[in-house]
Amino acid sequence: MAGTAGRAAMAMRAGHQASAGELLELVRSGRATTRGALQQATGLSRATVGQRLDRLFRAGWLREGAGGPVDSPQGGRPSITLEFDDEHAVVLAADLDTRHGRAAVVSLSGEIQAEHHGSLRIEDGPDAVLGELGRWFAELLEKAGQRADAVCGIGIAVPGPVDTDTGKVVQPPIMPGWDGYDIRGRLGRAFAEHAGIESAGGAKGAGVTRSGARIPVLVDNDANLMAYGEQRTGYPDCSAFALVKVSTGIGAGMVVGGSIYRGVDGGAGDIGHIRVGADALCRCGSYGCLAAVASGGAVARRLAESGVPATSGSDVRDLLTAGHPEAMALAREAGRQVGDVLATVVTLLNPGVLMIAGDLAGTPFLTGVRELLYQRALPRSTAHLDVVTSRLGERAGLVGAGALVVEYLYAPERVEERLAALGV
Repeated sequence: MAGTAGRAAMAMRAGHQASAGELLELVRSGRATTRGALQQATGLSRATVGQRLDRLFRAGWLREGAGGPVDSPQGGRPSITLEFDDEHAVVLAADLDTRHGRAAVVSLSGEIQAEHHGSLRIEDGPDAVLGELGRWFAELLEKAGQRADAVCGIGIAVPGPVDTDTGKVVQPPIMPGWDGYDIRGRLGRAFAEHAGIESAGGAKGAGVTRSGARIPVLVDNDANLMAYGEQRTGYPDCSAFALVKVSTGIGAGMVVGGSIYRGVDGGAGDIGHIRVGADALCRCGSYGCLAAVASGGAVARRLAESGVPATSGSDVRDLLTAGHPEAMALAREAGRQVGDVLATVVTLLNPGVLMIAGDLAGTPFLTGVRELLYQRALPRSTAHLDVVTSRLGERAGLVGAGALVVEYLYAPERVEERLAALGV
């Protein structure tokens, strides 16, 4: 919230009249939570603040909380605090891996109200996978005791590079058949069909909310959304946060200044395809990629060659959990190879937190990462670096997807659009 909260302040310092959306942002960020504090922060009159707040109350987005501190040094009655009402809607979130999927109903404050995970194979293609997700969503709403028209948005994490302007994956190495596919439209229609709500076309999906607005569907890379979820919940004060997901493939997500860093077209963080000098063939068609030698899929392949049944990163995770000695040795070796690459990443980004997540994110792999990272990176780059493992575990992508939707919908400029659509 730090990055977005600053936008309102800058606009107001420039003489801009703060909108209802900017007042809501001040309340959500905790920078101003009473009418008096909003007047001081914005320079608006008491009457104008009241008019702006009235729109937010009528939309159901604000509520009054307990009495706060007395605004005046002369004393008097405690001022009534204002709170974002996180119960007025819910978000649907999904996180796809190559062989499994997770889906959830998430509150606007990030609480998971209902969750399901099961087999969902990316290679079956987008039509089948997204159709099944639509069914999961409808069942989860019933489980959570929520109506379909309470859904304000859908967020989905996918294991490939995403052009966030279009919501389409771009040349994904491990998502055959998904390149350029209209994920937003298909998932929106699948949800509308299974939830029994009216379908409506649109650039960001299909299906309508109780206000008649289209349900937005936001798509992003899985490592990006894992990083976003972990940073917001566990490290909100970290201005440069990096997460590396090592599962069937390898990818990284970065949160800089409170926002996901995606690069110019969504390709940032694709470290699995950095060349490391090996001659192994990668699924992208090139030789020598990091993912070809150090991912969960690569470790599984080496185990299978030695007679150990393993075909994916999740199989390797199960072997590591069971303490399989060969799997542990190979995971540590993979960690050293990834750590060698991360020495460059850390030198370039200078993060405060480097988080290792995914199927291989256990002690053997983390030990290998630390060995090479601290050996190869300059002490200046690691002096204030924490190398940690995931706090949210398999829920990180869901939490990040939910947060992405909430931040999109309640950004000041979008609040104004939505209030106008509601007629308030």
